[in-house]
Amino acid sequence: MSTTLPHGDPVHEKNLDLSTSTEKKIEDLYKLIEGIKICMMTTRCAKTGRLVSRAMAPRTPKKDQPADLWFFANNTTHKFDELQEDPNVNLAFFSQSTFEWVSVSGTAEVVNDRAKVKELYAPDIKAWFADMGDGVHDGGPTDPRISLIFVKADTVHYSMKDTFGPVQVWNIAKGMVTGEAPKVSAERDLNAEELRDARRTEGLDKSLT
Repeated sequence: MSTTLPHGDPVHEKNLDLSTSTEKKIEDLYKLIEGIKICMMTTRCAKTGRLVSRAMAPRTPKKDQPADLWFFANNTTHKFDELQEDPNVNLAFFSQSTFEWVSVSGTAEVVNDRAKVKELYAPDIKAWFADMGDGVHDGGPTDPRISLIFVKADTVHYSMKDTFGPVQVWNIAKGMVTGEAPKVSAERDLNAEELRDARRTEGLDKSLT
């Protein structure tokens, strides 16, 4: 006689949000990203095949650009060799203060459009490139070391607070006593179809290059 085993991750099931619209999920996603600011970008090493990560700061995302993000980067670094070999990346955001997090799995595209660099450029970028004193490599928007990395999201998963702190603590304490899965957050997914439809709505379903 066969038996059906219970789901192995009841906490995930308890916190999974299946009712929020795609538009709202994207709006809340950008609020999380804007609040956390820094992510770890993971690529695959071109020489060893191992996964490597580094801290990156996306430019302020736009709500009409569904889950896709821009990054400034120094095109003399190894990450560009890695992206040439394998454009698949993961972007992981985590807030230590709220325990909210975002995971974006996407495809990276290197963009050398100087007009786009100037559009997204901000004074804080200069500090990450430094002025080499030759009148060319000065960390400004025309510095040839500066390229953009555009990450087009394939899927997104994130967790955000949807209850007050004291309620979260109570739910966790209750779970410790009763064994009941605690309700502490809203976990949401954006799948490839949702992102594709959102880009189509905004006229952003074409490659940048």
